[in-house]
Amino acid sequence: QAAARHQCSYLVGLHMGEFLQVGGNPAWLQGLHCAPQKLRNLNEINKLLAHRPWLITKEHIEALLKTGENSWSLAELVQALVLLTHYHSLASFVFGCGINPEEDQDGGQGCRPPSPHSDSSPASDDSMGGSGGRDAMREVEVLMERMKLLQENQLEEEGVTQEEMATRFELEKTESLLVAPSDMADHSLQSNVLCFVEDPEFGYKDFTRRGEQAPPTFRAQ
Repeated sequence: QAAARHQCSYLVGLHMGEFLQVGGNPAWLQGLHCAPQKLRNLNEINKLLAHRPWLITKEHIEALLKTGENSWSLAELVQALVLLTHYHSLASFVFGCGINPEEDQDGGQGCRPPSPHSDSSPASDDSMGGSGGRDAMREVEVLMERMKLLQENQLEEEGVTQEEMATRFELEKTESLLVAPSDMADHSLQSNVLCFVEDPEFGYKDFTRRGEQAPPTFRAQ
């Protein structure tokens, strides 16, 4: 569930393979609806941990610990939450390493890690995660140049308030590295990930700043 919430198909596939290797029930891999109810009860708190952890309350914990056929003991729940948060973080690490899913020749999904390269040879496209990695590097360079120009102009111009400078800086960031949340919708969730996700539209929601209609959000390329 944790890796699927972040659409990390690499981890989802890895976990599915390891699950079968240790003798897990293959029927569970057909989707979240095929898992035992006790595990399915973690869906709500997993969803919040993945995207809006500040919304978790004691009521969420109490609901899982409530006496019943599918209840969790405190020790079990602590271990489960530690594992969930671990794999939420691991999904971000996988994306940060540039491990991206790609279709293989048979139409299935494979994963492409960054290719190592020596100092004597230029980095290949794969080492930067393809064109997306190169674009991200160029965007960072452009942002740094604009920040430098802003600082130089600040020294030259007199009468410019800190508020005006902050407004200019936010505008430059928005144009360079940021996108509106509406642009983040992924309409191509893979079937092996989607089957483990309920309420796929639920995600991180920015805190809206005063005077802004669409708060900007960093986008992982």
